[in-house]
Amino acid sequence: MNLLSFPAPLAPYASKAAETRGRLHSERESETRTAFQRDRDRVVHSIAFRRLKQKTQVFVYHEGDHYRTRLTHSLEVAQISRSIARTLQLDEDLAECVALAHDLGHPPFGHTGEEVLKECMAAYDGFDHNAQTLRILTKLERRHAAFDGLNLTWETLEGVVKHNGPLIGAGAGPLPAAIAEYSEDHDLWLDSFAGLEAQVAAIADDIAYNNHDVDDGLRAGLFSFDEARELPLVGASIASVEKAYPDAPRDIVIAEAVSALIGEMIADVVAETRARLEELRPQDADGVRGADSQTVAFSEPMRERLAGLRAFLHENMYRHYKVNRVRSRAKRIVRALFDLFLAEPETLPSEWGERQEGQSDARRARVICDYIAGMTDRYAMREYERLFGVGPAL
Repeated sequence: MNLLSFPAPLAPYASKAAETRGRLHSERESETRTAFQRDRDRVVHSIAFRRLKQKTQVFVYHEGDHYRTRLTHSLEVAQISRSIARTLQLDEDLAECVALAHDLGHPPFGHTGEEVLKECMAAYDGFDHNAQTLRILTKLERRHAAFDGLNLTWETLEGVVKHNGPLIGAGAGPLPAAIAEYSEDHDLWLDSFAGLEAQVAAIADDIAYNNHDVDDGLRAGLFSFDEARELPLVGASIASVEKAYPDAPRDIVIAEAVSALIGEMIADVVAETRARLEELRPQDADGVRGADSQTVAFSEPMRERLAGLRAFLHENMYRHYKVNRVRSRAKRIVRALFDLFLAEPETLPSEWGERQEGQSDARRARVICDYIAGMTDRYAMREYERLFGVGPAL
């Protein structure tokens, strides 16, 4: 009998929905959902979440129907998050919510779009996709009469901004302006680690993109099956599948290998995290927040093998000339749109134009940044085509 088929009681160090630190704006709680379930539902019903279906993961949306988008990636991260959270007796709903929300702030064209917006906003308080996610969740989504944003719980917002670690203190970079501004009204404890559920979502993100980028890279022909055989982690998984199923076609071998590797990584995270929890012995969720290091983690051998896999993907996939060509055009689109809207604000749609009227240069730039960051790949390309009178942008 699989004991995980039955809901287990939450561990003492799990986040408890009934003990949430609450929302910035007081609301009557739901009679049918916990606070974290309500957060998750608000994220799923948001406009920003729907836009993820046409935002780049690695490949621009129109290059193929089977490649990951930000939406499918987020769903895969959520599934892995729930699996790990359930095994560690954490709140699955909170882990899932952070996973579903973690990429909302990404602009069109993936990391390429982010790089350009960072350059464009360098003189205007910068751009950071985690900070942009916070802006979406607390300001830009407008679905409620009583407040801007989605008014999510403290634990969800903390998880979104801190899932990769503390934002203040040793080793932390400059604090993004949007996060600093929000924390003046709603202290998210920026000098501590996030709760375990957010840490689970962060490592689930690593598990998902490393495995699925291998899958997508092979499908796109950016590297060969024989090259994949030599990869750290992936090669051993492929060999194991071929031994068990010698007559299986390659697409099945790849799918089986990726599935097995995800399971192997999840098992590694669970074992390492349990060992760290045994050493830390936290009495509650705040005991994890006050730790000196991340609690949810890969083992050292797994980290070493992952480093080799990431190095290969960076060189042979993310910087492949075919990807670089699309990146080059995407850079020109985002830069051209930003420069035009800044120089000619009257070309902005009325709603966005009104938001920047009478504002300082920095505020005007932030409005333009919000507008562009919210675009899907398709919408950005169409705006470029409309405004510059050119043919298909990509």
